[in-house]
Order: sequence, then C-alpha cells, then structure tokens
Amino acid sequence: MAARDYGQYSGVTRALELVGERWAMLIVRDLLVGPRRYGELAAGLPRIPSNILAARLKELQAAGVLRRVPHSRVIVYELTSYGRELEPVVLALGAWGFKAMGDPRDEQIITPDSMTMDLRTAFRPLVAAGLPTTAYAASFGPAELLIRVDGSTLDVTRGNGPADLAFAAGPGIRRLISGELAPDRAIATGVVEVLHGRGDLLDRFANTFHLAA
Repeated sequence: MAARDYGQYSGVTRALELVGERWAMLIVRDLLVGPRRYGELAAGLPRIPSNILAARLKELQAAGVLRRVPHSRVIVYELTSYGRELEPVVLALGAWGFKAMGDPRDEQIITPDSMTMDLRTAFRPLVAAGLPTTAYAASFGPAELLIRVDGSTLDVTRGNGPADLAFAAGPGIRRLISGELAPDRAIATGVVEVLHGRGDLLDRFANTFHLAA
C-alpha cells in the first residue's frame, strides 16, 4: 500500500505514490552511487529522523525499488533493477534544481554521495570523449573523491589517490560548473585551491563538468 494515495489513475501519480514521500528520492540518489548500510544512509542524510528513514526504506522495499541483501556479514540496502531505472529521473531533477541554486546556507553540507551524483549530472560525455584521460582528486569539504574521466566514461570513488590534478573547493564549485566563474578566476579568488598537479587542468574539468544555471 502506498504511503499516499492521490486518487488519480496515471503514471506520474503512481510514481509519486511510490517515491514522492519526503526523503525517498534522496535515499534513491545515494543508493544510485552504491549499496549502503543503514548507518551509512543515516550519516549521508544527517537531518533525517531514524523513524522516517526506517519507514521510507520499508516503503521503498515494498514497492520493489530496493532490497535488503547480506554483504560481508552485514545487511546493506541496494536498488533493484526497477529502482535503478530512476537514475535518469534523478539526474534530470538535479539539472533542473541546479538552475535554482543560490549561495549555500551555513548549515548546508556536501556529502560524498550527493557530490558524486552532482558530478554525474554535470558530466558531458561527448565533450570528454575528445579529451585525454584525466584523474582528479577533489576535496569538497569533508567529501574526498577520486574522479577519473576516460573518454566518455566517468568513474567517481571515495577517497584519494594518484591524480593529474588535486584541488579543494567548497560549495562555490557551483560557480565554476555553471560557467559563472572562469577557472583562472576560481583559483585567483580562492574558490578552488590547487593542491598539486597541473592547475591548467581545471579548464579541462570545467569543460567536462558543466551545467547552465
């Protein structure tokens, strides 16, 4: 039984009955990055009450969107093939929401999974296909990501590693991705700090990851 019944017979209505409850799509977003334990989901969504997280997981499992599976002697949640069909929907929502993003509030954070999906949203495979393979080690506050672009393929993993360019940035990275701030100005103004590697590769990053605001 859906948590909410809109009383209409349509595909959009049914979709909202299944994944339209508060927090549901953010749970799906994080699971699109990979399977997660309950605690990992809670840590990635620090404002979600534990009872709401438990309820949403139960509802999404009942809807066939996710499942509980044993992994290395713990239980993790992962999307089903039906749930993974939501990826283009989540990416489209991210691109649409990007247009309305202003400056972040003090209490707003970047998480590894949220930034991973933002990078997938902004990734331009047709542009990347014509560029050399490049690895970026990026620190977005506490979120450390290794971003590898190989032709039209994007791979984002948590942590650090060998990279052609390592840089640190906060939420102001939005201004670089939107084209509001040129890469050289992003470095000059401190929006992006080059940690090591070729600073000129920030131009390549900005070409590879772009969303118009």
